[in-house]
Amino acid sequence: MALEIKQSLKLSQSLVITPQLQQAIKLLQLSQMELVEMVNQEMMENPMLEEGGETEELKTQESAEITAEREGMDPPVEIKNAEANPEVGGKEGDFKQEPADFDWDNYMNTYNAPEMVQRQIDELPSYENTMANKTSLFDHIMWQLQLSSFDEAEMKVGTLILGGINDDGYFQDSIDDIALKSNESVDFVEHVLARVQEMDPPGVAARDLKECLLLQVKHISPHQQILTNIIENHLHNLERRDYPRIARDLKISIEKVQELAKIIHELEPKPGREFSTTDAQYITPDVYVNKIGNEWVVVLNEDGLPKLKVSSLYKNMMDGDANKGATKEYVQNKLRSAIWLIRSIHQRQRTLYRTSKTIVKFQQDFFEKGISHLRPMILRDVANEIEMHESTVSRVTTNKYMHTPHGIYELKFFFNSGISNTQGESVASESIKNKIKGLIAQENPKKPLSDQEVVKLLKDINIDVARRTVAKYREMMGILPSSKRRQLY
Repeated sequence: MALEIKQSLKLSQSLVITPQLQQAIKLLQLSQMELVEMVNQEMMENPMLEEGGETEELKTQESAEITAEREGMDPPVEIKNAEANPEVGGKEGDFKQEPADFDWDNYMNTYNAPEMVQRQIDELPSYENTMANKTSLFDHIMWQLQLSSFDEAEMKVGTLILGGINDDGYFQDSIDDIALKSNESVDFVEHVLARVQEMDPPGVAARDLKECLLLQVKHISPHQQILTNIIENHLHNLERRDYPRIARDLKISIEKVQELAKIIHELEPKPGREFSTTDAQYITPDVYVNKIGNEWVVVLNEDGLPKLKVSSLYKNMMDGDANKGATKEYVQNKLRSAIWLIRSIHQRQRTLYRTSKTIVKFQQDFFEKGISHLRPMILRDVANEIEMHESTVSRVTTNKYMHTPHGIYELKFFFNSGISNTQGESVASESIKNKIKGLIAQENPKKPLSDQEVVKLLKDINIDVARRTVAKYREMMGILPSSKRRQLY
């Protein structure tokens, strides 16, 4: 068989995502707080960026676009063309590549004010630095260990036990492992564990829920013995609210069982909860929607977001023959990076504004009347309206929140499937969940509604759903079944 080498020409298409385009895509997914953090970080790393007012040209373009959006007109040619370039499999997102001989000096003269912005440095400590740190569960128990009468061996085992306590206050390590690490007997470790379990908060270092509750009822009198009996032998009946069976077994009245059950329900199932060091998650809306007159107005939240511009400080570095070569190449790279960041941020803001405006348009009944009037809507509906790809809409609605007259909702909340009612109209799944929640909230606690009864009540208001659908929605909302919602007291 003879071997031969041939040359052939093959034409194919491939998708190349530039670093700049990756940055633009990443910006779409950031929340307002994440965007502010990222911009501040970029300002620290890129000397070409500084905070300052927007250029007149940029203000004019944005004002023209918002006006066009409100009046239903096409955006200005410059903006429209900027959004027409293809993104990943889509229609928008890319920018034109600057030519190699791009006139950077002219750009600096056009887009920057001649004067330098003097920054004032505030030497006062930040608000966060003036606040005391919250005591952790580990520190709280360690403080008690150090004040205890433990000898050296007990202190060593107690410290190992402390290392096995999770944030909820439960001991999750193995007694055998602690014994092996400390070269002590299992009985000795059990002895130290029992002493740790006597510390504050009550129930700490328990190995399971039953032990946690038993440790807490030790301090309750005069019902300690009977409460211990219920927890050890009837915890499953207590969960099912089967009070008659508990009453028969303990030979007491149902009213007494109800009284004791109420005491147990008030115990703390997670002793470490009050020492949790998890920071509270505060939601900052990215978009505000308010009604002015007869029109719903969309306003982007730009609080704390610096207005970026390219620094005038480096203008002289672009001039003259002395700064050719590596220095000028470094400055040009930083300048390109700064321009791309500024453009990407403004494109992100435009896309978020247009998406939010379209959501308000499609969900007009929700803003007027509330969640029960939420319409079914999918990503394609918004994508077709703003002439962008569905993936772009998905990215720009990720981790974004909208402030509405009915509360703060994630933008993805407005996208939900629909279920046909008895009249052939489509009802949003979130609206059905809200109706189920409302029916259960109004039920008789001594005779809660079963899933089948909820189905019948929904049918009375022209919503025809299966029982398994009601059960699925109920579980998604964290609502217990009727057998566990029944209250006898």
